[in-house]
Formats: sequence, C-alpha cells, structure tokens
Amino acid sequence: MKNQSVGNRIDYISILLYIVLVIMGWMTIYSASLPLEETSIFDISQIYGRQMLFIGLTIPLILVILFSDAKIFERLSFVFYGVGILLLLGLFVFGVTKKGQTNWYQFGGFGFQPSEFVKTATALLLAKYLSYSQINLKYTKHQIIGLAIVGIPVLLILMQPDAGSAMIFISLIFVLNREGLPSWYFFSGIIAIALFFLSLVIEPAYLIGIIFIIMVIHYIFNRKISRNPIVYGLLYLVMAGFAFSVSYVYDSVLEPHQKDRINVLIGDDVDMKREGYNLNQSMIAIGSGGLLGKGYLEGTQTKGGFVPEQHTDYIFTTVGEEWGFVGSITVILLFVALFLRIIYLAENQKTKFSRVYGYCVATYLFTHFFVNIAMLIKLFPTIGVPLPFFSYGGSSLWAFTILLFIFIKLDANKVNEW
Repeated sequence: MKNQSVGNRIDYISILLYIVLVIMGWMTIYSASLPLEETSIFDISQIYGRQMLFIGLTIPLILVILFSDAKIFERLSFVFYGVGILLLLGLFVFGVTKKGQTNWYQFGGFGFQPSEFVKTATALLLAKYLSYSQINLKYTKHQIIGLAIVGIPVLLILMQPDAGSAMIFISLIFVLNREGLPSWYFFSGIIAIALFFLSLVIEPAYLIGIIFIIMVIHYIFNRKISRNPIVYGLLYLVMAGFAFSVSYVYDSVLEPHQKDRINVLIGDDVDMKREGYNLNQSMIAIGSGGLLGKGYLEGTQTKGGFVPEQHTDYIFTTVGEEWGFVGSITVILLFVALFLRIIYLAENQKTKFSRVYGYCVATYLFTHFFVNIAMLIKLFPTIGVPLPFFSYGGSSLWAFTILLFIFIKLDANKVNEW
C-alpha cells in the first residue's frame, strides 16, 4: 500500500477545534491581563504578549510532529519516559520553588514545568506496554507493571508537592480499566475519596455504623459477587479503620493550605476574606455574567482584579463574566466536541497502541477541563490545574499541543497500518 500525503489523512475537525479553543483562550487571557494603557499584542512584557509568543512557537512543534515518522513515538516511548523521570528527579536539585512547590525549572524570564510533558511520555509508555499481545490486565503481575508506569511519576510529583498534577496522572486508571484492569481498583478509589470527605462532616462512630448497615444490606441482596462473610468482615474493618484515620491525616499530614481548600469545599468555618476569597470572587464573577455576559473586555470583576491569578487557573471566570451563560456553554460544548472526536478516532484505530494513547489523551484533557471548572463552582477542592488551551503558560500550552498532535499523527498513519 502506498503512503498517502500527510495532508490527505490528518483529522481537520480536531485541528479546527484546537485552533478555535486556542484563539478563544488567548482572547480571554488578553481581557484578563489587559493593562490600563494598551500596548501591542506582541509585547512580551505583558502576559498576553508572552502567550502570543507561546502560541506562535506551537506552529513548528506541530509541523515537526506531523512530518515525523509516526512509529517513532512508539519506538522511543521508553526513552521519552526515562527522560521525563530524570527531569522530575532533577527538580529536587535544580528546581525552583514557587508557592511551596518545587515543580519548575527557571531559564531567565521563562519557566519550564516538566510534569506537563511527562504526561505525554507516560501515556506513550502505557500505550506501548498495553499493546504487547501477551499483556492481560487480569493477571496481577501485569497490573502491577501497568500501575507502576503511572505510579512512579505520581510519587515524584507528590514529593514536590503538587497534588493537582499527580491527580491528573491518576486519572489514567480510567484507561487501565477500559483495557481490562479489574473494576475493584476504580471503585476502591471512589469509595476511599467518599469516605475521606464523609469522615470530615460525619462523626466516625456514626459513619462506621452507616457503613455496617450498608454492608449488611449489600450482603443480603448481593447475587453477583462472593458472599463470603469473612471477606465482608475484612472489608468492613478496613473501611472503619480508614474512617477513623482521616482525622489524623487531616490534622497531622495535610499542609495548612490543603486543609483550607478542603474547608472551603465543605463549608467548614471559612473566612471569605482569607482562604475562601478566591472561590468567592470567582463565583461572583461567573454569576454576574448572567445570560449573555457583560461584553468582551467589559467585565468589572476582571478589570478590577478581584479574582487573583485570573489569567491562569481562574481563567474561566472571565469567560463566565464577559460571555455569560451562553458563552460558557459554547466553550464547554467545544471542549466536549473535542473529547468526543478523540474518543471516536481512538475507537477506529487499527493498533492497540494508537487506541490506548488516544484514550489517554481524552482522559488527560477531560480531567483538566472538569477539575478546573468544577473547582470554580465549588464542586471540587481548589488545586492548581490549568484549563487546556485557555490558561496562561507556555509549558501547559506546548504540552497539550504535543499530547494532542501526536495522536492526530498516529490517526493519520492508520491507513498504513496492517
């Protein structure tokens, strides 16, 4: 079969959605960072000027990816992963600490956050490992290796400490589950998270009583899995012990700012002028936009600088204030269209490597999107997770671009796969 030209095979729908989101993202950053005296949009002394530079530099990145041999990403997945791990380790020696986190390298006036790029490397290696014909995630050995590929960068990132980035990596459990990892891993994580938050709002003694009742009911009516009373008893002891340990972890392990973020979420003794200020201002900004918004560049909360770091993690508040409910829904629908397109393309890949990598891309982007917006409307703890293609920053924009366009290249090459 003859190779067709790259231009005839790339998915232009994904690229169009990418371009629209990047343009809208820059427009939002421009509004959120516009000084009193307007300057050139290319003025790199301004945030929007630097973002324009970052966007311009994505063009050679995209061209290099699209005109590379698609097989190189699979062949060198071990190398990419190894380099990524070394970069994470190097942070403990050469990293710069910002806001209590040592997760940046600094080069002059520009910073580089390796964890953003390690996401792609981890996705490539995970896809490579799962694509081996002998790998079956029903076997414990294969489960351990698959989880270790994800777990190693998670542990290094947690040591920085950067819980937000670590959580993005953990979301790959969805991909592993899709490829055959037993569902109990996934449900155990969900139950642990639920128990953690419930233990903060319900007395542990009452909570373990509720757990006991639920487990008795489940034992009586369960017909699908083992009804061994010893198994149920062990599970109950583990869950009860976990519930009682939460208060210790909360008081003795979590940092003060982490406890503040949890308190803001559960509404426990929050000072809206201190730890609750950012969330309160973001909700005011989004709510004030109404149906159609105040108009582009007309947001009073945005112009008044009431929302701190609005051009980064809180960028969606500008969308809500200036573009209103209609504009916010439009942005959300564009993201959803991109997620669905990636999943559709992943399902139609001819190789398992490309399919798994496509699911990793969709999972990463969706988790960033969901967590970023959910934390602004008090559905998730406030953590440093950028909104893809919208939040300011070269590292995140380039990393998301590389992540997406590697998949677009793999998809374009599927006509040459047997």
